[in-house]
Amino acid sequence: MMSDTADARQVDATLQDWFAREREVRVLMAAPGRIPMEELARQPGLDFLMRILRGELPGVPIGQTLDFVPVECGLGRTVFQGTPRFEYYNPIGSVHGGYVSTLLDSAMGCAVHSTLEQGLGYATIELKINFVRPLTDKSGPVRAEGKVISTSRRLGTAEGRLYDAAGKLYAHGSTTCMIFPLDERQRDPDRSKG
Repeated sequence: MMSDTADARQVDATLQDWFAREREVRVLMAAPGRIPMEELARQPGLDFLMRILRGELPGVPIGQTLDFVPVECGLGRTVFQGTPRFEYYNPIGSVHGGYVSTLLDSAMGCAVHSTLEQGLGYATIELKINFVRPLTDKSGPVRAEGKVISTSRRLGTAEGRLYDAAGKLYAHGSTTCMIFPLDERQRDPDRSKG
């Protein structure tokens, strides 16, 4: 069994690694913007996500709004990191569940997206979040990790966990995503008129 001092050193080392990775990502990421649908359809899901991570495509606006970034991305697994702030509080004295839900929705949805072939997109059709303990501005940075459970031609499911550097779980959840072809009408809605 580890001592409290050894545990504290382990958490400090994890925090240093997390902050270093966040700095690396923030240096590379482009300013937030809207990515055209045809750009989304141009490559497989994992390639698309990696291009965002490398700063080759615009960053995601919600990430700027809630100050979180993707820190890991692989086939069927993504991780987002953010540090909760007082500005995210609800009236009862903890971080609003919407912040937690947004981080988990992003991680789980992108995990599904990472498995998609070129020309396919997804949309979340169901999201379930279980809040285990309150998140506060004293919690420090947290990570939302999403992992694919299953994907088919029409549906993808994933699970997610939100935890801190000590491994303390704050929330977990699951998602169901509809998978669909990104056809010409979806890429340019004005073309389908008339």
